[in-house]
Amino acid sequence: MTTEERSDRIRPAEPAVPTPATGPAGRRRDLTAAAAGVLLVAVAIAVGWVIQEGDGSLQVHWPPLLASWDPHVGPGTPAAVAVAVAAVAYGPRLAVRLPWRRLLLTCWATSVAWILSLALIEGWYRGIARRLTTKHEYLRVIDRFDDIGAALRGFTDHIVIGPPGNWPAHVAGHPPGATLTFVGLDRAGLGGGAWAGMWCIVLGGSAAVAVMVALRALTDEHLARRAAPFLVLAPFAVWTGTSADGYFAAVAAWSVALLALAATRTTRHPAAAALGSGLLFGLTCYLSYGLTLIAVLPAAVLVLTRTARPLGPLALGALVVPVAFTLAGFNWWEAYHLLVERYYQGAGGTRPYSYWVWANLACTTLAAGLATVAGLRRAAGAAPAAVRGLRPGTTTAAQRLALLTSAALLAVAAADLSGMSKAETERIWQPFVVWLMPAAALLPDTGRRGWLAAQAAVALTVNHLLWTGW
Repeated sequence: MTTEERSDRIRPAEPAVPTPATGPAGRRRDLTAAAAGVLLVAVAIAVGWVIQEGDGSLQVHWPPLLASWDPHVGPGTPAAVAVAVAAVAYGPRLAVRLPWRRLLLTCWATSVAWILSLALIEGWYRGIARRLTTKHEYLRVIDRFDDIGAALRGFTDHIVIGPPGNWPAHVAGHPPGATLTFVGLDRAGLGGGAWAGMWCIVLGGSAAVAVMVALRALTDEHLARRAAPFLVLAPFAVWTGTSADGYFAAVAAWSVALLALAATRTTRHPAAAALGSGLLFGLTCYLSYGLTLIAVLPAAVLVLTRTARPLGPLALGALVVPVAFTLAGFNWWEAYHLLVERYYQGAGGTRPYSYWVWANLACTTLAAGLATVAGLRRAAGAAPAAVRGLRPGTTTAAQRLALLTSAALLAVAAADLSGMSKAETERIWQPFVVWLMPAAALLPDTGRRGWLAAQAAVALTVNHLLWTGW
């Protein structure tokens, strides 16, 4: 039997929930954690309104989210409700029964349907075709990359506000890998906002599949299957369609997933998987400066698998994109320091750190959902024993999952404390939040559909009551 054939079999299941936590007391603590998340959001809204009405320094219309009050329904409403109902009703059962590969394809298709239907609540033009063409977005500068070499060599000259022709906010705020993606689509005959939007939606939906692949390799198939419905019905799908951050999340997630396959040797070609992981990690760093923090997750993979074997091809792959951009004339470090200057020239220089350092977490609560909050409570409870079990290699699947989600939390904490993520984190932190979602797999079977319904309710409520701009 080949490695590939073996990998398609269901592995022996370990207890999904680390004891003690399975009884009524554990469920009460889950509800308490969720209530704490609701309270955090409520306080962030109340305090945010006071600050914003007082001096306008938050630079958002509906704190803590970058959104405006706009109750509405649209063409995507019936589809979004239908996807949510179907995922809640049938998701847990299908996650257990479908063959693994068919489950992955089903999750990708459902995730794309969820993201797309939420975006279509605003209609095709307003919800998808227009989003990446506004004054702050990448498609505004496509014509300035007719000579890509010259554009890269002069990229840093247009980051700060002041010199003529400074880049729009999102172009200036990211390395040129992000913009070159849409330049490439345009050159391939897929120009315009509709193609760009669908690129982000389809690839963004694959992030859930990447996380499932990694979970199966690092924990077990049982937990990966339990996580599947929660990954598909993620509330942050509101901001995946349509923003480039959904695309970034997918690239980063597949980098981690390939490394997980390489480190556990659950693929025929572990060296090739590690090389591919490095290539995608290097690309991730040239899509968004802040995503260098995703390095915490590959490090966690190597710690959990207790191996350094993939490091050689991983490092080799990770050098390819940086070397290519450097030889083309783009200096990442210089650009980052100029970005910091640009950040404080704009809203970043006005938004108060004292509010956003905790209100960002309220945004993350909305993006991740209350089931994730409850699952993270269980992960936190399992983490101490998991750390103790690392050295002797006695960690259970659930404990390894707890450590993986803890690594994602560490990345979120670092991004938060940096002060370079004041507001808009419901969109910007998608690449980290997607790794928090599997914590919901630790929740007991009792009430799972209720938790799934709560996830869908957050997304549907936000998307129908607010205009988020994404």
